[in-house]
Amino acid sequence: MRVRNGRTVRDLRRENRTAVLQRLYFDGPLSRFSLGPATGLSSGSVSNVVSELVAEGLVEEAGSVDSAGGRPRTLLRISAQSGYLIGVDIGETRVRIELFDLALTELARTEKPLETDGPNRLDRYDVGVVLTHLREGIPEVLDEAGIAAERLLGVGIGVPGIVARTPEDGAVVHGQTIGWDAVPLERLLREARLLPDTVPYYIDNGAKTLGQAEMWFGAGRGAQSAAVVLFGSGVGACVVSDDMGPGRAVEWGHLTVRVRGRRCRCGAQGCLEAYAGAEALLQRWAEAGGQPPAGADEETALTAMLAAAYPDPGTGSDPGSGSGSDGTGTVPEPDATALAVLEETAEYLGAGFSDLINLFQPERILVGGWAGLQLGRRFLDSVTAHATSYALTYPAARVRIDLGTLGPDAVTVGAAILPLADFFARGGRPEEAEPVEPDPAWRTALRERSVQ
Repeated sequence: MRVRNGRTVRDLRRENRTAVLQRLYFDGPLSRFSLGPATGLSSGSVSNVVSELVAEGLVEEAGSVDSAGGRPRTLLRISAQSGYLIGVDIGETRVRIELFDLALTELARTEKPLETDGPNRLDRYDVGVVLTHLREGIPEVLDEAGIAAERLLGVGIGVPGIVARTPEDGAVVHGQTIGWDAVPLERLLREARLLPDTVPYYIDNGAKTLGQAEMWFGAGRGAQSAAVVLFGSGVGACVVSDDMGPGRAVEWGHLTVRVRGRRCRCGAQGCLEAYAGAEALLQRWAEAGGQPPAGADEETALTAMLAAAYPDPGTGSDPGSGSGSDGTGTVPEPDATALAVLEETAEYLGAGFSDLINLFQPERILVGGWAGLQLGRRFLDSVTAHATSYALTYPAARVRIDLGTLGPDAVTVGAAILPLADFFARGGRPEEAEPVEPDPAWRTALRERSVQ
């Protein structure tokens, strides 16, 4: 049966269920009485929807609250154990797999390093290696938490690169910097029979999943628009605004910042990533005469570089003596080479930030990723100074540049949000045949929740 605007009764019921679920998720616990004005639904519609959701186990009672002169009102909330989600971060140093309940509480995790002893750095990203990590890691987290695979609402996966979709293969990954040329990742996962056919996969760019996580639960809450930067071995970004839906990944790391400059991992010259990614940063330090720890992974090497550039005056000193780390009472001198490379990198990043400011005029630029968080506040202050000097005055004065708040797990949290948002957009019914675009009201609800 069709109603006005071409929508069917089924569409309206799904929308009503979604409205109740989103309010309980972001604002709960709430009573049935409160859900009426919060959702714009009639008391009868609220009662019908809540009865369905309770019967299905999606919603549960959460105590009661006194009413004005009447009986206490029963509070309702989303049942965290009514479904489970897996978030995967296929990063450039490891594959991280985490299992969450519906409240996005972590229940189990495993990490599989991506490493190679050979001369070809791309060997670590071999598709077969990554699939093996997923074949091993997904059952590991399910077994650790004692959750049956059939209870999963979906698996979200963040990947480096551009994600396209075809009717035959589903999500196809074009990861030029890791040697993935049109890898049909979704089809390969299906063929591997890791999970029941009823469990969907959601594959998207890692910077986009980072952006979704920060906008839902982190430093982006309450913002109308933001650019969220993923700073790891390479760099990427996600731009979020009302007219871009849940966000759009942009290949910001391959913006040309120097004509005929350094060769980038993508094969082009002068990309921002060739100067600002952690891999390039460490290479430039070594080329300038620095001494990264032999055989160390990128995270350890970057820690060593930061320690050299910004020495801790208290390291190794005798407590109470007032002496520096060398025992002479002097503060250790920073490594001039490491400091110079970091300062040059801050300027390149600042120039890259200015392009985000001028192109998108976001309210906030947020920096996440393991390298961005490790570089930290002192480095970001220098980047901010360069960004505002290069950007146009008006948008630069209205942007706030800050670190993300969700830490190194933000990509996996954001990946888990992919199936969660789709599940709620379907009205909490996984059997809906076609994916449903999340209603813009989700973003409105997030902003309202953030400023309350």
